[in-house]
Amino acid sequence: MMTVSENNVTIKVTPPTQGLFDLMIFARHADSQDPYNWVCSYQIQCLEPHNGEELPENPFHFWGLHQKVRDFGIKESSHKEELLIAPQGTLLLALQTSRPLLATYELVHKDLDAALSKKCLAAQAEEEKLSCHVLCPFQGYYRLSVFVKDVGGNTFRNAANFLIRCSKPINQNELFPSGLSIHCGSGISSRAHGLSNPSHSSPVITTKLGKCNITFHTPPDVELTASLSKDKVVNAKYPLERYILVTHLRTKVSVCVVLPESGVYKMGLFGRSKDHKDFTHICDYVIRCFSDPSWPPFPRVYSLWRRGCVLLEPRTGLLQDRSWVRFRVKVPKAFQIVILGEEKTALQQTPSMVWEGDVFTGAAGTQVKLAAKFSQHCSSLEVILAFEVGGGSPASSGWSG
Repeated sequence: MMTVSENNVTIKVTPPTQGLFDLMIFARHADSQDPYNWVCSYQIQCLEPHNGEELPENPFHFWGLHQKVRDFGIKESSHKEELLIAPQGTLLLALQTSRPLLATYELVHKDLDAALSKKCLAAQAEEEKLSCHVLCPFQGYYRLSVFVKDVGGNTFRNAANFLIRCSKPINQNELFPSGLSIHCGSGISSRAHGLSNPSHSSPVITTKLGKCNITFHTPPDVELTASLSKDKVVNAKYPLERYILVTHLRTKVSVCVVLPESGVYKMGLFGRSKDHKDFTHICDYVIRCFSDPSWPPFPRVYSLWRRGCVLLEPRTGLLQDRSWVRFRVKVPKAFQIVILGEEKTALQQTPSMVWEGDVFTGAAGTQVKLAAKFSQHCSSLEVILAFEVGGGSPASSGWSG
């Protein structure tokens, strides 16, 4: 196990058996591409072999930080030791940087395949810090390799290789979801899209209640949307898109998430400015909940649900049948708001610009729609939200997000 700093090299050797060994050392100038030259040799006599586990394969030959890691833009590591310990199967690696960098990571273990390895890592890239949340699903030694490049650069370069030892692995059902990007949580990507003041700085959110509310401050010309996904959905009765609601206020955006079942979810955030037609990916969040939640979905959202629209009541998309429900909603520039169910009910606008009224839901299995007219000369109503009417006890709708 070789670690190289700017001015010295440390080599630790673990002979595999008892006996006499030759250790040959080769070197070259740090900036050279010439072949390595033999420098010296040592004879090592092993009287009693160490019967520990083998180290994972390392094609990059060195362990720890690269000899010229400062040239790569990395100032220091949160872990100064040669061996990193993950006693509960989790580890957070942080690298302080002198300039904004992007990073990818590779986790290697003798029992870990490539697909499972990607579910063990969640990477965050901030202006002056790179972070990686690591999960270890097997006992033993791991190699965590770090590759970095400048923002806008072409090639990732190996900047560090860390040896991790795990004595108590994490449950494989608790690994990260598939398809996480290199931008998890707030950081370089969210700031480049004009987002600031995130409510959650860490990319991994653990909730016991099964719901969370992620907020950012946003410029007025940026529109956001979000997606929710899970590797294996068991009991959700509605598409996962129904369990996420994006609300744009004047200078702030709120992403409310409620979970239909326990597990680990990926929440993807996408944005576009008024000059662009298509949404582009901004960042991902990991949302974890193992307390067996079963929240009802939000109402179905249509394209007219835009900046300034706020759903105050009801906050659930599943309404109790044959009951009266209070509706309160803000819809900017609306001339009229109507609830379409078994009957048509016009909401009244208050001085605080909230449209409100009591609505009878009707029979189970029907749909209640919130629709709007945006001009007194317009004869048609445009649907903004749609609610399902179901039987049984009413779901809690008191959470305001």
